[in-house]
Amino acid sequence: MPKLRTALAAAVLVATAAATLPPSPLAAQDEPDGTLKLETYLDWEWVANPQLSPDGSQVLYTRSWVDRINDRRESSIHVMNADGSRKRFLVDGSSPKWSPSGDRIAYTAPGEPSGSQIFVRWMDDEGAVTQVTRVTKGPGNIEWSPDGTQIAFTMSVSSDHPWPISLPGRPEGAKWTEAPKVVDRLQYRRDRRGYIDEGYTHLFVVPADGGTARQLTDGDWNHNGVAWTPDGREILFTSLRVDDAEHEWRQSDIYSVAVASGLISQLTDRSGPDGSPVPSPDGRLIAYTGNDHTTDTYITRKLYVMNRDGSGSRMISQGFDRQPGGLIWSADGSGLYMTVRSEGTSNVYFASVDGGVEQVTMGNHMLSVSSIEGDMAVGTLSSYHESGDLVAFSLSSPGEVTQLTDVNADVLAGVALGEVEEVWYKSVEDYDIQGWIIKPPGFDPSRKYPMILAIHGGPHGMYNVGFNFGWQNHAANGYVVLYTNPRGSSGYGSAFGNSIKNAYPGKDFDDLMAGVDLVTERGYVDEDNMFVYGCSGGGVLTSWVVGHTDRFAAASANCPVTNWLSFVGTTDGASWYRNFEKFPWDDPSEHLRRSPLMYVGNVTTPTMLMTGEGDLRTPMPQTEEYYQALRVLKVPTAMVRFKNEWHGTSSTPSNFLRTQIYLREWFQKHSRGASVTDE
Repeated sequence: MPKLRTALAAAVLVATAAATLPPSPLAAQDEPDGTLKLETYLDWEWVANPQLSPDGSQVLYTRSWVDRINDRRESSIHVMNADGSRKRFLVDGSSPKWSPSGDRIAYTAPGEPSGSQIFVRWMDDEGAVTQVTRVTKGPGNIEWSPDGTQIAFTMSVSSDHPWPISLPGRPEGAKWTEAPKVVDRLQYRRDRRGYIDEGYTHLFVVPADGGTARQLTDGDWNHNGVAWTPDGREILFTSLRVDDAEHEWRQSDIYSVAVASGLISQLTDRSGPDGSPVPSPDGRLIAYTGNDHTTDTYITRKLYVMNRDGSGSRMISQGFDRQPGGLIWSADGSGLYMTVRSEGTSNVYFASVDGGVEQVTMGNHMLSVSSIEGDMAVGTLSSYHESGDLVAFSLSSPGEVTQLTDVNADVLAGVALGEVEEVWYKSVEDYDIQGWIIKPPGFDPSRKYPMILAIHGGPHGMYNVGFNFGWQNHAANGYVVLYTNPRGSSGYGSAFGNSIKNAYPGKDFDDLMAGVDLVTERGYVDEDNMFVYGCSGGGVLTSWVVGHTDRFAAASANCPVTNWLSFVGTTDGASWYRNFEKFPWDDPSEHLRRSPLMYVGNVTTPTMLMTGEGDLRTPMPQTEEYYQALRVLKVPTAMVRFKNEWHGTSSTPSNFLRTQIYLREWFQKHSRGASVTDE
């Protein structure tokens, strides 16, 4: 169970203003009193997925915390009144969903015979709980039928072994070597999941009071998402039910399946990806996102509506060049509310079925709405100094946001956080680039501070204005932290995102260095002690940076790609082959030109590499290739191989702590003398 919380939000702002100057970070890993200590992470909590009851009186949500003993994050389901009062633990589990009448909730939790199962809990005083499924694979995407009698879900179904053989002559009781795994699919593994070629995802329904799950879809295809039509007769989903589907690149369609008969109908049919179907309240229209097929590496999805039978498709987001997400129909069916990320922020927008998109909420924050009932919306909100809590607001008065939780107020009480400054600057080819600077608590512009440049992954990712524990902890140790959204980042439209096509990494390097120039020109950065790091796409760019400049005292290229020739065939999917003009066996020149390994001979910067040993996205050999090259060239380097990690180095709580410490220890080890000095 998580610890009890107290409401001390105001103390955070007071503490920030009362901060004192920290000592040099090059002396120790001990943060000054009154700043954000690394150990605080073990007391951190998260809230997510708020769901309004059908009558709007209560909110379901999940609350998560760090299990220090077992080194993992745990979560449970909680409930409160819609005004934030009477918060209480409800049940262990996740993914809670209200029944249409609000008298029950469905959720997933460990059950019999093993693994995750679907449960239903009555919301009366008795609170009786029923295990609804007893399936062999974990169910996902649970959704109530409109009449509350059934629950639909998706689940993997095992397929036939691709090459069954029988060995002759095995003696009884013999201990022979385990049979090999035979792979014959293009997409056969996925990071954080492992092998995915032992079956396909299908749709099921099960009686809400328990019973036998009934499979609705068939075939050697994956079926994703669950969206009931309001009359309960059909379920909408996304798939690609064509021959040789795994070889179709960036293709998907929307289908419906009749719940009673299992008859499947295809609703969209164009070259390009269509998905995320959501039926209107009256069932006449279906909203969805998609785009025409393109070889661009980045393009924003468009928002469409079509008739229930798939006819009459039309775009309703014409001229809106941002990615729509979290689609929720308005009660009157006049349009859809959606969460949109733009220029480092996230807000709610409204798209009318008649065409046109308007912004509903304003603010320099990360606001994401997950549930709407009538005029009331609930979601999560985070900002520079707000760690992420549940909020509610009226759609008719979106400027009046009520904070419903304050789960980290106790651990942030009396803690000074680094002030955050937004910056815009010009880069080459007249690009406008956005970034942010976090300054150490008690910042004194007359002093010199070491600086850390953090680079995001993707490469089509987006740094944002949300609270970042790791960066605030770096600032508490006396570092100025710079993070930017160079070209290729999402949140700035299709052209900006696609501007690195066949040029990544490269042009984005210029944008990063222009940001560093901006900060150093202000006079408070010790240019002898600048450091750089990033993971995934950020690891790619970090290894590129050290091969193209020696201005950084040390670097850490985490979970990087360093050799595109070896990467495209070993990552967890074949789509990266398509991010180059030609296949490498036809012409490897582009792969070589864009590989950081080809510039390792220029590297003089001490460069550490940190990667999870289970990483399937940027596999360990990418790290090993670069590490070996650096060692051969006698460049100071170290390879940190994280246990119990897929892609990234921080999914396990203790590994988050290690990542922070290894970074600063490496930077300290290779610092160039004192870093906080009087001018």
